[in-house]
Amino acid sequence: MGRGWKIGIGLLAALIVLLGINAVLIGGETKGATVTVPGGKILDLPSGQVQVVEGGPESGPPIVLIHCFTCAIDWWDGVRPILERRHRVVAIDLLGHGGSEKPDSGYGAADQAEMVAEAMRRLGVRRAEVVGHSLGGEVAVALAQRSPRLVDRVVILDTEANPDEASLDLSGKLLFVPIAGEAIWRVKPDAAIRDGLSVAFAPGFDVPDAFVTDVNRMTYSAYDDSGSGFDDYLHEAPLDQRMAEAGQPLLVMMGAEEQLIDDPAESLAEYRRGLPGVETHLIAGSGHSPNVEKPAETARLILEFGSK
Repeated sequence: MGRGWKIGIGLLAALIVLLGINAVLIGGETKGATVTVPGGKILDLPSGQVQVVEGGPESGPPIVLIHCFTCAIDWWDGVRPILERRHRVVAIDLLGHGGSEKPDSGYGAADQAEMVAEAMRRLGVRRAEVVGHSLGGEVAVALAQRSPRLVDRVVILDTEANPDEASLDLSGKLLFVPIAGEAIWRVKPDAAIRDGLSVAFAPGFDVPDAFVTDVNRMTYSAYDDSGSGFDDYLHEAPLDQRMAEAGQPLLVMMGAEEQLIDDPAESLAEYRRGLPGVETHLIAGSGHSPNVEKPAETARLILEFGSK
């Protein structure tokens, strides 16, 4: 074997070792909780330390807001002031997101739902209208199933009924590949994060810097395990079936210019077929995040649904 081949094999072996070490370090990383938004506070719960922010009259009918995958409380900034005029509004950072603790496990929908239930009990919130965006929609449904006395009704924003209705591009899929995912996570530039987030909106939407920061606050474990937990929950049973079993009223909204759900109109139709009585709305001019892109319309629909 020539000298060049030996050097090449040695470099390849070293690279493999480095990638393995990086996977161990990145995959095992944890972070503590910290306040990241004005008015935020940390609740020390059995599930972990969690950031919440409250607003509106304490005696008002409660609304609980649960954000999407890789998101945080600030994704509700356009909606909260409208809801808070008459309602007690509680926004929660899921574990692994925003200012909440980033442990090395506990990212399944049932785990996150139990954490939200703990937070609601700690704050004295009962019979709430629970609003979940994307991944948060799954958590809202799991909460309705597991803790029905805490939930009066459920609102889902852009959460598909089953996993076959959504798809990721190649770059999104690579982040979930073992070894490769951790390596990409280590070196990801803000420009790449911004590009990845762009599919959560209608084409041409200007992604705020704060949303890039939200991703950078995450650990790889939080990212990977939250994503796989999202898929696992949908594969176990579709959301329309779960809500039929839970029994609470359901409103589902989706943006007409979705880039993550293949056919939002058909996805809404699937909810109607599986759950008679569900209320659905297709929001023009919005992609996957009407709470950010169309906050006034989103807030209006949440308020109208809660008053029925």
